[in-house]
Amino acid sequence: MKKVFSRRAFLSSGLSMFGAAACANAPAVSLRPTRRPEGFASRAAPGAEALVKNAQLGGDVAFSVMDVKTGLTLEERGARDGLPPASVMKAVTALYALDTLGAGYRFKTQLIATGPVEGGVLKGDLILAGGGDPTLDTDALADMAAGLKAKGVREVRGQFRTWGGALPFEKVIDASQPAHVGYNPSISGLNLNYNRVHFEWRRGGDGYQVTMDARSGRYRPEVQVARMVISTRSRPVYTYKDRGDHDSWTVSRKALGGRGARWLPVRKPAAYAGEVFRVFARSQGITLQDGGELRATPKGKALVTHQSAPLRDVLQGMLKYSTNLTAELVGMTATRARTGQVQSLDASAREMSRWARTELGVSGARLVDHSGLGDASRLSARGMTQALVRVHQAGALRPILKDIEMRDDSGRVNRNHPIKVQAKTGTLYFVSALAGYMTAPDGTEMAFAIFTANTARRAKMDQNANERPPGARSWNRRAKQLQQDLIERWGMVYGS
Repeated sequence: MKKVFSRRAFLSSGLSMFGAAACANAPAVSLRPTRRPEGFASRAAPGAEALVKNAQLGGDVAFSVMDVKTGLTLEERGARDGLPPASVMKAVTALYALDTLGAGYRFKTQLIATGPVEGGVLKGDLILAGGGDPTLDTDALADMAAGLKAKGVREVRGQFRTWGGALPFEKVIDASQPAHVGYNPSISGLNLNYNRVHFEWRRGGDGYQVTMDARSGRYRPEVQVARMVISTRSRPVYTYKDRGDHDSWTVSRKALGGRGARWLPVRKPAAYAGEVFRVFARSQGITLQDGGELRATPKGKALVTHQSAPLRDVLQGMLKYSTNLTAELVGMTATRARTGQVQSLDASAREMSRWARTELGVSGARLVDHSGLGDASRLSARGMTQALVRVHQAGALRPILKDIEMRDDSGRVNRNHPIKVQAKTGTLYFVSALAGYMTAPDGTEMAFAIFTANTARRAKMDQNANERPPGARSWNRRAKQLQQDLIERWGMVYGS
């Protein structure tokens, strides 16, 4: 296990005040007088409670902001309350993976031979063995097939098998989500294209032409492991059934226009990757007999190995695009490295919760996954902000967070805004969160977390509906405006 930062380093970096006055009876307002120099800071700083009231979100609004150099709590509201963090959770997952695996860790996907290669003939099985890589795509499988040919293999006498047992299979990340959403795919040790299949339709003279393919940058092979049928019904828009050897989808004809496309989740990830690899092996003149998925850990010689980018780059992409599958796979891989095994997504989330409490000092952390997709997870604004302050000196997180664009009064992006923010956003219906770092006009650096949730409105939603719940769009817009308003307030009051 390679630690990027340690609890001892946290405590020796001048932040040991967390155990004393900095966290006890935290002030609700600035400990410094408000300054009003020219320009941005000459505006009167609005009161935090007035901003919350004006947002009209209902439910819970909690926030905490701290000075990163001193650990001093500058302002809080409901900061001890546990609320759903949504995708802000991915920042915790990134720290968990970096601390456990190290920034240079690379995921491996291998072609393993169970027998010798003699005269271009593999006398044994060929196994496509996944190592939990969340970024494996169709282009990579094409390169692996070319690599197999370059090794001199032209024939496989045994069977072609896939193995996804490096991590436990999970049919979905969150069972409460609609079946068709691409951000809630299955999880396996062998994954392809974020376990999504590309569904495209085009209307012609004889009806619709439909394709289901595994496209990536250079290729788009069609697949049979996921199939689509157009139905004459009006509702629901999509249905899904497991047909054993393939995912069976139907879509409402009335929901389709002249043409379009969307990504659908894959529920048979190992079979999906295996089918696509066989296509490219065949293009290299190597015909493979499908032997299905292997249950036991494969034994043999690795003929070809594909490595992911370094973990730091993988995590930066995860934080930028908020990919749920990446979060779950890196979190589970970290748990396996820490404990020697990972039995389930739920068990891995419990281990990460324990780590967050003991290593980051995030008291009360209760996490049900690594992505924040499940709304039963709970983090407090104070705990999240404390964690951000503790890891700031190590520099492990802030450089890979996304720059958050501040806007002017008309809603346009203001690239010259005097406050700079690097943070992670989190959004579910009637849940909005933002946590990270801000640099004020005078250079003061602060860590903050803002959690908002109207769980009563969320509980009334129809989870299987295809449409956005009434009022969710405007609620989210007001929540994001509140986030900017609070950040601007802190810039005026504590950093002008």
